[in-house]
Amino acid sequence: MIDLHSHILPGLDDGSPSLAESLEMARLAVADGTTHMACTPHIVPGMYENGSANIARAVQGLEQALRRAAIPLALYVGADVHIAPDLPEQLAIGSVPTLNRSRYFLFEPPHHVLPPRLEDLALRLINAGFIPILTHPERLSWIKTNYDVVERLNAIGCLVQLTADSIVGAFGRTALYYSEKLI
Repeated sequence: MIDLHSHILPGLDDGSPSLAESLEMARLAVADGTTHMACTPHIVPGMYENGSANIARAVQGLEQALRRAAIPLALYVGADVHIAPDLPEQLAIGSVPTLNRSRYFLFEPPHHVLPPRLEDLALRLINAGFIPILTHPERLSWIKTNYDVVERLNAIGCLVQLTADSIVGAFGRTALYYSEKLI
């Protein structure tokens, strides 16, 4: 199994706070059948100032620790990228990473407010040759009143990534409902 969205890199965002926790996360992932994992810390301007260079260094460091601990998990560079007006340019110059240097990247809008011109930004990204993967839309609080935006984003070429815990109801009824609707 391939995990395309993880916050396993220690100390880069609100995910793993330590190498010990990252190793435990890796052990659990492998026990659940994960063989490959994209390391996708948040990139949020003004909050999580991550980029391709520091994420790649963190992935290399964790890979070394996994080898020392004999944990068979292949890691890849990526990011959970918060929307920004200059995102197409940042992806094009490589300062914001895509998933394993592909055209695909995790595209995260704000959780509580539908940003203006989100569809325009998505079209700019697609026209620039990238494929946005909208992260966990079932958990966005604005999906209740703007489900049509998620449908339109998908129709223009954005892929959709659901969180497994949403599908089994761990994030509540609303996330479960929209997970089922999106599936």
